Amino acid sequence: MGNFQGDKAKVRQVLDAVKKAGRDALTAPEGKVVCEAYGIAVPKEAVSTSAAEASKLASSMGFPVVMKIVSPDILHKTEAGGVMVGLKNADEAATAYEQIIANAKKYKADAKILGVQVQQMIKGGQEVIVGAMTDNSFGKLVAFGMGGVLVEVLKDVTFRLAPATMEDAASMLDGIQASEMLKGVRGGKPVNREAVQDIIVRVSQLVHDFPEISEMDLNPVFASETGAIAADVRIVVNFAPKEPRYRPDEKAVVTSMNRIMKPKAVAVIGASDQAGKIGNSVMKNLINGGYQGKIYPITPKGGEIMGLTAYKSVKDVPGDIDTAVFAIPAPLVAAALKECGEKKIAGAILIPSGFGETGNIEGQEELQRIGREYNIRLMGPNIYGFYYTPANLCATFCTAYDVKGSTALSSQSGGIGMAIIGFSRSAKMGVSAIVGLGNKSDIDEDDLLLFFEQDDNTKVIAQHAEDLKDGRAFAEVAKRVSKKKPVIMLKAGRTAMGAAAAASHTGAVAGTDKIYEDVLKQSGVIRARSLRQMLELSRGVPILPTPKGENVVIITGAGGSGVLLSDACVDNGLKLLKPMPADLDAAFRKFIPPFGAAGNPVDITGGEPPITYMNTVRLGLEDDRIHALILGYWHTIVTPPMVFARNMVQVVNEMKEKGKVKPVVASLAGDVEVEEAAQYLYENGIPAYAYSTELPVEVLGAKYQWARAAGLL
Repeated sequence: MGNFQGDKAKVRQVLDAVKKAGRDALTAPEGKVVCEAYGIAVPKEAVSTSAAEASKLASSMGFPVVMKIVSPDILHKTEAGGVMVGLKNADEAATAYEQIIANAKKYKADAKILGVQVQQMIKGGQEVIVGAMTDNSFGKLVAFGMGGVLVEVLKDVTFRLAPATMEDAASMLDGIQASEMLKGVRGGKPVNREAVQDIIVRVSQLVHDFPEISEMDLNPVFASETGAIAADVRIVVNFAPKEPRYRPDEKAVVTSMNRIMKPKAVAVIGASDQAGKIGNSVMKNLINGGYQGKIYPITPKGGEIMGLTAYKSVKDVPGDIDTAVFAIPAPLVAAALKECGEKKIAGAILIPSGFGETGNIEGQEELQRIGREYNIRLMGPNIYGFYYTPANLCATFCTAYDVKGSTALSSQSGGIGMAIIGFSRSAKMGVSAIVGLGNKSDIDEDDLLLFFEQDDNTKVIAQHAEDLKDGRAFAEVAKRVSKKKPVIMLKAGRTAMGAAAAASHTGAVAGTDKIYEDVLKQSGVIRARSLRQMLELSRGVPILPTPKGENVVIITGAGGSGVLLSDACVDNGLKLLKPMPADLDAAFRKFIPPFGAAGNPVDITGGEPPITYMNTVRLGLEDDRIHALILGYWHTIVTPPMVFARNMVQVVNEMKEKGKVKPVVASLAGDVEVEEAAQYLYENGIPAYAYSTELPVEVLGAKYQWARAAGLL
């Protein structure tokens, strides 16, 4: 272990021979050579070309043995009757040879048969699969799951970007539903985790080093307490080189994005005095939003618009321009974009529709060519524009924005963008930016991540995406950014499945969404499951302080809420402090009635006065063994909602002054008055929700997920 580089020359020799032969798959013996070159353990084996030779080879290896057809034309050997296992003596080996050859010819009469592989039979151990595949967006991926025939039945497989680290591999072993089986169940012995991790890393390095390996299966890999050995190897190749996606230098991206998002001068191409026109709305928003930079209306008529001198072309403007907002019909965009390039404008905000989303791929590609020729970055087309509130910049036809904050949001869809704008205004969620990406002809999610990474006005980044045009670029940037700032993603299309026609087991079980799920997790990204959840996490995560440990305590006035909150903790990966230390349990019991319940949840019962809530919450904040609190409030006459809310804010602030800062969230059950109380709590730093036990725990769970991924716990 340790050296995962492998013997590249030996692998290259094998692949060159396969390419020369015009094949798209390696034979099992060739696969064995490749595995051995990268230090992947495989059984003893040799190829026989007669029954007598098979018998002799089997005897020299020691029984039992496995025998398999060797043919470049038969990839799935079992289906062809080309595999026989458990052969116990020389006669059985000779008979098996004849039967395998006959089965192969019956299965595919014109198959080129190179012989029959005789292989040492591996005894015992847990069957797992280690594989690799090539995804259109993420590139090379390594896979791990339960092996044998179960892989396609259970589809219990997890993925990571290749090359993977030993830490990535460890998370894969824990990331499948059957992970407990690897630890040994019902008297079974645990597998050697390090040996399995080692194979995962070596496979991931192999496919990274040789891009022409498009798919690979080691199935089954027999994992035991002493090690791991790959019993069967399947490797599929594709020698057609894939054209790399255009990707600008990161420094250049940040330079351009700073000019676009923080412009000193903005041009509105298609500016208008006529109400109802997009060019009119953009002008109004720039002026009424309080933007202090220069605004240049551009219209063929020239003259004056809204008290500002209008120009017939951006080239006529005397000063520099950083950002141009397009509000003209699609057929006119290309010519105007060229003029922007000649003017050395950094970014074009392409509001017009009528491009890729309508099938006008050629028109969109023309814009991309112009953008690259003149080094002008394109946002859109088919977007609502963007907001950057620190600069009072409303480069959009939507409502001018008025609630500043530290959350940056983006959407691929205009409709989702409208929902983001509406929710953030309604909930008084301060934002630093709202950005429309639309068709993503150029600027996409990783460009925004690079900008927001270095933007001191942004603390949390939330993105809605229907796809990632370059998933690997996004993942590489997100892995770094998420260490500094929470990154939240709502990935649409969770039910779409892909790679169904793949030639390997790994490819056949690779659902598009499963890949997104695993790679986003590997990159430290918090995944939202719904639009509302993305918005609530965007609102709540920046408010909560970072926890200092994993121990969560629930304090509730209603037993039913306590049970639901406990369930939500399990669903969101939160760890309740259990068992409650005896001294802490006794301390809580001093404040609650005899018929209440300490432990965790701490049930103070519904009829308790405000002081009971205050005493128990104060204790929870004081004790350093507790790292986060979840409050479950039940509406009573004794403790009305606003009394509860004010008291909780008072206690939390008191403890802050003493240096006791912990995340606190609240669930409020009761009549309509709990809505006002929840809003008051939220405005004072305690994410709180009326009528929901799930949402507050989801917000806390997201904060924990980020803190773990960022290495802060």
